[in-house]
Amino acid sequence: MGRYEISPSEGSRQTRKRIGRGTGSGTGKTAGKGHKGQKARSGYSYRAWFEGGQMPLQRRVPKRGFKNPFRTAYDVVNVGDLDRVKTEQIDKEALKEAGLIRSTNILVKVLGNGKLDKTVNVTVDAFSSSARTAIEVAGGTCTVIQTDRRDFRAKRKPADN
Repeated sequence: MGRYEISPSEGSRQTRKRIGRGTGSGTGKTAGKGHKGQKARSGYSYRAWFEGGQMPLQRRVPKRGFKNPFRTAYDVVNVGDLDRVKTEQIDKEALKEAGLIRSTNILVKVLGNGKLDKTVNVTVDAFSSSARTAIEVAGGTCTVIQTDRRDFRAKRKPADN
């Protein structure tokens, strides 16, 4: 079969419905838009959240809660996860290489969930008291990086108006 004999498979190509091309076409006169009204006019479009003038959902539902704009956001690593790091000197770079944190430019806090099987020296921004105890019982040390926490505040999104 030559390349000039190739044709699309049966039923895969359909002709476009030609709207508003006379009464004989089946979609003439009002062109499928019904009679009158805003939706029958040219240029009509609506926003996806528009509810026809009804009180919109985001205004019907009450506001709840509080987002603290001064909150200090930490990436969290558990003590049990420290076994996945190859080196004994654990810092942000080592945690990033092990895939435990997203970036070295954010604050990191070690929490005390899990068991630690090896001696490690951890240098991060914060420790929970249970994590500090678990690391020191395993024979390791905990060193806190002194940073200005104001640089790492959770970025507050602008208010929706």
